[in-house]
Amino acid sequence: MAGPRVVIIGAGVVGAALADELSHRGWTEITVVDQGPLPATGGSSSHAPGLVFQANPSKTMTEMARRTVEKFLALEVDGESCFQQVGGLELATTAERLAELHRRQGWLTSWGVESRVVGPEECLRLHPLVDRERVLGGLHVPTDGLARALPAVAAQIRRAEERGVRFLARHEVLDIRSEEGRVTAVVTDRGDFPAEIVVCCAGIWGPKIARMAGTELPLTPLAHQLARTGPIPALAGQEREAVRPILRHQEADLYYRDRWDRLDIGYYGHRPMPVTVDQIASVDEAEEMPSVQPFTEADFAEAWTETRSLLPATREAKLEEGLNGLFSFTTDGLPLLGESARTKGFWVAEAVWVTHSAGVGLAMAEWLVDGYCSSFDLHACDLNRFEPHQLSPDYVRARSCQNFVEVYDIVHPLQPPATLRPLRLSPFHTRQRELGAHFLEASGWERPQWYGANEALLADRRIPAPGDWAARHWSPIVGAEALATRESVALYDMTALKRLEITGPGAGAFLEYLTTAHVDKSVGSVTYALLLDEDGGIRSDITVARLGREHFQAGVNGSLDLDWLTRHLPGDGSVQVRDITAGTCCIGLWGPKAREVLQPLTEADFSATGLRYFRAKRAHIGTVPVTAMRLSYVGELGWELYTEADLGLKLWDTLWEAARPYGGIAAGRGAFNSLRLEKGYRAFGTDMTNEHDPYEAGLGFAVKKDKGDFLGRAALQARSGEVRRRLTCLTAADPQDTVLGNEPVYDGAEPVGYVTSAAYGYTLGKAIAYAWLPARLATPGQRLDIGYFDRRVPVVVTEEPLFDPSMTRLRG
Repeated sequence: MAGPRVVIIGAGVVGAALADELSHRGWTEITVVDQGPLPATGGSSSHAPGLVFQANPSKTMTEMARRTVEKFLALEVDGESCFQQVGGLELATTAERLAELHRRQGWLTSWGVESRVVGPEECLRLHPLVDRERVLGGLHVPTDGLARALPAVAAQIRRAEERGVRFLARHEVLDIRSEEGRVTAVVTDRGDFPAEIVVCCAGIWGPKIARMAGTELPLTPLAHQLARTGPIPALAGQEREAVRPILRHQEADLYYRDRWDRLDIGYYGHRPMPVTVDQIASVDEAEEMPSVQPFTEADFAEAWTETRSLLPATREAKLEEGLNGLFSFTTDGLPLLGESARTKGFWVAEAVWVTHSAGVGLAMAEWLVDGYCSSFDLHACDLNRFEPHQLSPDYVRARSCQNFVEVYDIVHPLQPPATLRPLRLSPFHTRQRELGAHFLEASGWERPQWYGANEALLADRRIPAPGDWAARHWSPIVGAEALATRESVALYDMTALKRLEITGPGAGAFLEYLTTAHVDKSVGSVTYALLLDEDGGIRSDITVARLGREHFQAGVNGSLDLDWLTRHLPGDGSVQVRDITAGTCCIGLWGPKAREVLQPLTEADFSATGLRYFRAKRAHIGTVPVTAMRLSYVGELGWELYTEADLGLKLWDTLWEAARPYGGIAAGRGAFNSLRLEKGYRAFGTDMTNEHDPYEAGLGFAVKKDKGDFLGRAALQARSGEVRRRLTCLTAADPQDTVLGNEPVYDGAEPVGYVTSAAYGYTLGKAIAYAWLPARLATPGQRLDIGYFDRRVPVVVTEEPLFDPSMTRLRG
């Protein structure tokens, strides 16, 4: 099969990889256009130093880097491999960085990449130029190395051309035509090219190309300094281009690579140097190439001083040349992949460096040909993951620059952004500040992690402290709030949870097809359900409340769920989907005394029979109209209470005044996360993703086999059989053994899985971690270890849920 007519814009490492992968799958009606010459088009690929370090907190990014290593090793040009597997060495010159290297080694072990933390002597053996007195240790990854970007581009172009793909140099894209919201052609200065699918792989020019298709890309080109020394006497006579591991000195924002008897030095420690697409010179006007700007030597001075300290042999050399090369940075540091929500058939594969290029090529080819990606979980890279405010030019520029500054920093998983705060405030924000809330950020929302006003709760409680790393962005007040919720009642701000309204005569049937559970049932029902991909993987978990015959409200995980539902809307206009988050708000009122607080405030019946578990009703709380849903993600009696944003403050004040005589408090996200793990509730994107199915994730109860057809059903049935891996509950007795996520799990010396969510369970007095494990090890009583920095944490597989397994507190 020739496949649809495809035009790929950009013939760098990403465009070439995608053309190669698509043609390998039988699509050959492909034209690749680029404004520059081939294979050195003048984009970032043409000057990239080619370092491939695989360590990344993201499983997806590590797996994409590993795919690049595997593919480039197999590619040859003139009998020479496109990858020099010299290994990678990350150095620590401080105790904090050495601890970070142990954490990074944990990621690599979790994601299946061989690595080890080595001492100073081994660092010196691996890279003899390093000053032994400066180094405390290093992280060695033997499969890292140097990608030869331009030969790899050439090799992939050749393979694709042999299958019929057409590559056209010196074709500048002027426009992208569309009709009725779908692409029809790419217009260039040398002719038009009809297309059913257009894929933008234009790199630093991506925002300009995307705007032609009505799409905004949150991408900023930033200059990054790369310099080259003159000959270094200690390297004289080196017979191969690279023999030493690529070297990172992240404490000083530096990296190094061999180039015969010289070194290339990359530097991220200088001021951010963003440019707009319009400031980038054309191919013909550029002095060297469009993606290269003049070297600003003053910005490099500190890097050169540090280099001569760390690598004494360079003191006998001089800086010979340098450049400020443009690379793509995004607001969250991840690529932009997928189809535009505005223009059908317009796809992007942007903000991709050489490190992940072959992985992205494979992922995009699978997505385009099969309708889903089977090799990687792409939800965190999906183009449509952003909230509207995250696409504003000021936001994109500021957050992209911040990511540049932090590219080599030690970043805590809970560390909030340092810029552009606050952005989104719930109606309760004034009261939360009065209560001394410590805010972190969620999708732009200022969300309390704990409240300083609850410090008095510590007087009668002994709250164990976790270890140093887990204790960052933590307070013992978190534990006190969790215990107070179990003992009395607490108000939780749930406004950051995205809410969608689905209406119309076809809404019931629409949701019935897109979810795994029965949602087309009585008014007042609330249903927990899953959204599945075409291959049966979990796209999201949602709650759906039927508020009227043609009116549903869904609590979802983010913008990708809105995009998914919108893409599947029937063409007859019988269903409408609307994001109501900004105009509404939500308080979770939870705890054993929640009914005593709420019932006197309303004439509606909130007894156990008046509003049963997983049912909803409209009512007035005092003077405030609410939609009350009897749900609880902390495992206690209570309700999610929704109202319009303008009435939110009144709702808070009404509940607060009624709760105080019962010892009621406001509680933050730290307590929420501890309580949800005690109850065994999953979080999409952390505990399970597209690569997992419901049965592996312990969510088989949400799949109703007695219902009609639903999206993903056939694939899920094909997956049925023995479950080979399970999301499993692990516990440890010592609070110092509280981990945070992404750590490897060991059975003896063998790494067998990785942690997803973790917290200390204050009710139970145990550290809790959920982890993906082989099914054979997911047996209660099984003893394992978690690799946490440089030590092993003994844990035991524990039957879940840990708290209230009979559900009596929830259903009471």
